[in-house]
Amino acid sequence: MSPARRSDETRMIVGLGNPGPRYANTPHNVGFLVVDELAARHSCPWRTRARMAARIASFAHEGRRVLLVQPQTFMNESGAAVAAAAAYWNIAPNRMLVVLDDADLDMGRLRMRPEGGSGGHRGLASVIGRLGSQAFPRLRIGIGRGRREEALVDHVLAPLTEQDGRRMRRMVGLAAEAAMFFLSNGTASTMNAYNGVIIGQEDHHDHTETTR
Repeated sequence: MSPARRSDETRMIVGLGNPGPRYANTPHNVGFLVVDELAARHSCPWRTRARMAARIASFAHEGRRVLLVQPQTFMNESGAAVAAAAAYWNIAPNRMLVVLDDADLDMGRLRMRPEGGSGGHRGLASVIGRLGSQAFPRLRIGIGRGRREEALVDHVLAPLTEQDGRRMRRMVGLAAEAAMFFLSNGTASTMNAYNGVIIGQEDHHDHTETTR
């Protein structure tokens, strides 16, 4: 696979998750759900790139090409697909956004960061390891840690309840909005606009009903 010509205008948004119907409706797959939402909003079809072990979609935004990436390697090996896509399209780490779940954030809370470690998230750790860099923006979406008596792995991989599913859909919509805001305004402005926003059980995202 020969590399594509470098374009400093191309951006990449990566959603982390696990492929297959077994994991589709679980908290751990919220990164997949966000890029699915972006693809739907921009009416761009997914195509499987077998050599990259990824699904890819793309759309234009403000004169730039934006790639959407869903690794198909399972969460713990996400970095292989991300690194392959970044290498093929010559996308530097600072021109990508990685969207992922975070069990250490309360459900409904977003947190944008310009760089940093994995925080124990194995998918993010894989991306950092394969890229050889922590210097890429990431949007963490709070999923909480579940019930006190529930093991974390059971929480993140369990199908969402109807109530949590409704809340998750609102979170996905807000995260997709934040990702588009990031493309237009950059990391610092996105942090100011979205960090600390909380989607409650019945909230909508507007400036009168969300809490910062």
